[in-house]
Amino acid sequence: MNWLTDNKIPLGDWAADAFDWLQDVGQPFFDALALVMEAMIEAILWVLQTPHPLLVIGAFAALTWALQRSWRITLFVALGFLFVLNQGYWEETAESLTLVLSACVVCMGVGVPIGIAVAHRPRLYAWMRPVLDLMQTLPTFVYLIPAIVFFGIGMVPGLIATVIFVLPAPIRLTHLGISSTPAALTEAAEAFGATPQQTLWKVELPYALPQIMTGLNQTIMLSLSMVVIAALVGADGLGVPVVRALNQVNTSLGFESGIVIVVVAIMLDRMLRMEHK
Repeated sequence: MNWLTDNKIPLGDWAADAFDWLQDVGQPFFDALALVMEAMIEAILWVLQTPHPLLVIGAFAALTWALQRSWRITLFVALGFLFVLNQGYWEETAESLTLVLSACVVCMGVGVPIGIAVAHRPRLYAWMRPVLDLMQTLPTFVYLIPAIVFFGIGMVPGLIATVIFVLPAPIRLTHLGISSTPAALTEAAEAFGATPQQTLWKVELPYALPQIMTGLNQTIMLSLSMVVIAALVGADGLGVPVVRALNQVNTSLGFESGIVIVVVAIMLDRMLRMEHK
C-alpha cells in the first residue's frame, strides 16, 4: 500500500494555491465586501444598543404580537429578554442578534432568488446539489481559515463563515416550496393569461411562503448555532463568554452563557414559527 500513500493527491496544496490566487486577484472585491458587511453590522448594532434595553424589548414584543397574535408567546418573548437583561448579557445578546440578523439579510437575499431559479431549472439544481451538500457537511472550523485570510479578525469573518454554513437552508427550502406548487394552480394561472412573473408572484410564492418562512427560521437557528465558532475569529457576542469559560474551565460562566443562548434561540424560534392551520 506504500505506493498509494506515497502518491497522495495534493488536495490541500490545490486548495492553498486557489486561496492564494483568490487573495491576489480578488482582494479589492473582498475589501469592498468587508466595508459593506461592516456598515450593515454597525447599523444593526446601533439600532439594538442605542435605545434603552426596555424599549428594544418592547419593540420585539410588539413584533412578536404582530407575527403570532398570541399573548402567551408575546409574554414569553418579553420575559425571555428580561431574563437576559437580568443575567447581565444584554450587550453580548445584542451583538449576537446583530450577527444573526446580518446573516438573515444576506442568506435570504441571496438564497431565495437562487432557490426560485433552481426550482425552474432542474438541471441547474442537480449541478448545485453537491455544492450545497459540501457547504453543509464541511466542518465549520474549515470556513474560518479562508475567512481570516480574506477578511482578517472580527465580526466580518464570523459573518462570512456563518453565511457559507447557513445559505443552503433557504436555497433548499425555497426550491422545495416553489417546485412543490401543484401543476393545476400554475396551469390555471397560465390559462387565464398570467405571465411567468405573475405566476411566480401570485401563485408560486404565496404557495411556497410556509417553506420560505421555515427557511428563515432555520437560517436564524443555524446562525445562532455559529456564535461560539464565530467568537474564535474575534466576533463579539454570546460566544465570547462561552469560549472564555472553556479556557478557564469556569462551570458557572459556561452554564450561565449557555442558558442565555438557549433562551434567545427559543424566543426567536417562537417569534417566527408559522403554524399550519
